[in-house]
Amino acid sequence: MILKKGNQSKPRGAAPAESPSIEFIKPRIRDIIESFGEDPSREGLLDTPKRFAKSMGFLTSGYGQTAKDVVGSALFQAESSEMIIVRDIELYSMCEHHMLPFFGKAHVAYIPNKKIIGLSKIPRIVDVYSRRLQVQERLTAEIADALMGTLKPQGVAVVIEAAHFCMMMRGVEKQNSKTITSAMRGVFYTESDTRREFLNLLRA
Repeated sequence: MILKKGNQSKPRGAAPAESPSIEFIKPRIRDIIESFGEDPSREGLLDTPKRFAKSMGFLTSGYGQTAKDVVGSALFQAESSEMIIVRDIELYSMCEHHMLPFFGKAHVAYIPNKKIIGLSKIPRIVDVYSRRLQVQERLTAEIADALMGTLKPQGVAVVIEAAHFCMMMRGVEKQNSKTITSAMRGVFYTESDTRREFLNLLRA
């Protein structure tokens, strides 16, 4: 979790110089709870500031990671040039506008260019970028760009479908709405047949 004081800023995705202090966060959350008209000293809320700090530290842990960190040495030589898809990757993220959760599934495909990646690394890359304050459109693009930069494949396709609590719990309060975003890179962008094959496999 990155905390900023005053107008200080840090490039998006840069690891924090040090982990935020739970003791720094606790009194501020206590003040927020009190501003709601609640008693932060009552039993049910007494440890809430500490729990909140630890929870947000986990939910924004992606700031301290990069795709290269999680991939490590799990790149392997391969002659295959067939499409590889990992679908239905569960993701949980936080809307940067309201700091409310959004959740759903990511579907990721790539076509190798002499290298393949360990399959478990693709969901880990999704986690790196979803565990940040996000908008779904940028999250989709960041996952695609990270795979292009790390794997150098012929192409990458990412589709995310998610439900947003900022639309469900507040605002328009539409409980069944979902948002679908896509990012196509390389041959998925330039070749309509490749893109169509990917989308047809998702429908199947």
